[in-house]
Amino acid sequence: MNKDSDLNPLIPASEGQSIDAATKRGRIQMILLFLVCAAPVIVSYFTFYVIKPTGGNTKIGELVYPVQSAPIDSIEAPLQGKWTMLIARPSVECKVGNDQCVNLLYLMRQVRIAMGRESQRVQLVWLVTDQGDIDPEIAKAYDQEKAGFTFVRMPKDPVKKNEVEKWLELDGKKTAIHLLDPRADRMMRFATDKEVPDFKKTSKDLEKLLKWNATGKATQ
Repeated sequence: MNKDSDLNPLIPASEGQSIDAATKRGRIQMILLFLVCAAPVIVSYFTFYVIKPTGGNTKIGELVYPVQSAPIDSIEAPLQGKWTMLIARPSVECKVGNDQCVNLLYLMRQVRIAMGRESQRVQLVWLVTDQGDIDPEIAKAYDQEKAGFTFVRMPKDPVKKNEVEKWLELDGKKTAIHLLDPRADRMMRFATDKEVPDFKKTSKDLEKLLKWNATGKATQ
């Protein structure tokens, strides 16, 4: 009979063995929890990038692959948990009379409204890249309560500011409307350098993402 078979199976495991077993169980549970939480996002990306079902291609948005994680510790806005449409502009540009910038804010607001009961899964962020005053009329028309907008300033801290600027300027598309998934990863962008993105096409792209990703899905 070998050495292992001589062990009495009724003898309690040693303290070290108990700790090792508990540690392994804890690690397995953490991995399973991560997979459960990440599953909706993984499925939506797999659908868009691999399966590409009929109508799965974007209408106007440019898919970003691999995704680009936002510097959430440097942007003072809750970017996780919801889909986020983010635009970066100085306050001096977004004033009444500057149609180009104001029309972009209007587009974002209307696209969110077009999501209907799913609109609560979408938030809008204007990253104000200067320290100037925001036009009072703009602030009223694009508030958080009615329009779903959050205004957040570019950080003053040089290190954090540099992190945000580097992220915005990746691929040379700083002026785009950036679409972040519920994990705060930029996965799509809508170009604004030539004209305001088409409302219907932009809405369709966001609608499909909300359909294929149930994160934060509205309840009955």
